[in-house]
Amino acid sequence: MAINARIVGIALIALGAALAGAYQLGRGNAAANAAALPDSASTVAAPAPTAASPVPGDAVQPPGHPHDPAGLQREGKVTGADPAQKFTHFRVGNKNVKRIYVDGDTVWVGTSGGAVRYDTLTDDYKLFDIKSGLLSNGVFHVGKMGERVVVGTYGGGMSLLDPKTQTWETFNIPEGLGDAFVYDVLTTKNGDVWVATWSGVNRIRGGALKDRSKWELHTVLSTQGGLPNDWVYGLAEGRNGDVWLATEGGLAHYAEGRWENWNHEKGLGASYEMVKNDIQYKNDPSKVSQHHAKQKQEMGLSNIDVAYNPNYIVSLAVDAQGVVWAGTWGGGLSRFDGKTWKQFTVADGLPGNHVFMLHIDPKGQMWVGTNNGLAKMKDGKFEVLTTKDGLFGNAVFSMATTRDGTLWIGSFGGVARIKPS
Repeated sequence: MAINARIVGIALIALGAALAGAYQLGRGNAAANAAALPDSASTVAAPAPTAASPVPGDAVQPPGHPHDPAGLQREGKVTGADPAQKFTHFRVGNKNVKRIYVDGDTVWVGTSGGAVRYDTLTDDYKLFDIKSGLLSNGVFHVGKMGERVVVGTYGGGMSLLDPKTQTWETFNIPEGLGDAFVYDVLTTKNGDVWVATWSGVNRIRGGALKDRSKWELHTVLSTQGGLPNDWVYGLAEGRNGDVWLATEGGLAHYAEGRWENWNHEKGLGASYEMVKNDIQYKNDPSKVSQHHAKQKQEMGLSNIDVAYNPNYIVSLAVDAQGVVWAGTWGGGLSRFDGKTWKQFTVADGLPGNHVFMLHIDPKGQMWVGTNNGLAKMKDGKFEVLTTKDGLFGNAVFSMATTRDGTLWIGSFGGVARIKPS
């Protein structure tokens, strides 16, 4: 079912071809100057490490990706993609758009090759990468901390950009960070800063980043199992200042010094029997990763050789009613109201059971990015948008909404800009 929206343009903002060793940003008929970059995603493991999955560094064109007879290594405007002129495609090469953040009239796009700042009023853009101060080109998070833009990277820690001096300040393991791989950053209402890493979660009381005494590191060991897994991928604040955490071992909750968690046995994620016929990724990450193999063994899933782990929460959101939404790796979308779990899968109209992204827009509308398209959830039903409707790729990893209601949707290789009719 197509979403009632008018595709008005797709701005492709990311990095250039890995094979050419260049990063370019297409804007209309123009292209940015190329800058030679290493492919950080090819040397650093992504959270879903399988060649069958649309993760950063994949050189394989994902299913549903628009046809490119000249190859994915081309950047810039793609002519003839839509004769009706409902949308425009810009290509950026074999890279993944992992995070989009809107700051007024500015849109930040985090990719596996750097962060791009795009001015929607002037159509100007600027790439930030290792040549401009970041310690890693792989970007998993872009957001705001006070007046500064904060970026979480693959292996380069957490960096903050001063808007006046345009210089970066980086916090890494020596400063107290649990790990150099930073997946999410959250500033809560009380001013605390939480940082999700591959080795637990940091809490910096009052956001005092330069005061080492304010840094805490919470791990499975330090919380006595309250945090179910040290690989923390997402953070969200509840209505009462409590914090929800997405991990590879399930959902965690922190409030007033107390930890609680839920996994598949307690209701998270759909059962394998419910989704086994709809799992598109056949290559199991546990075959190439000891870490993932251990996770599946602990869950009793060693006999399942496809990409399925209902404990692995890839995306997380808390709505205005305080309901928690968790997107899982092959187990569909889970809804938790604090007492009861409910699952949504392909059988319910979800386009895919690998839920990479959850976005609640300013009107409270829930959007679900999956391996097989973007879904708008309304009254328990899903309206689906795919490449047939103008998306650059069906694997949707990121999304943001500007103040005029325009949707920015990130996928493998580009960003779709959609303005509702």
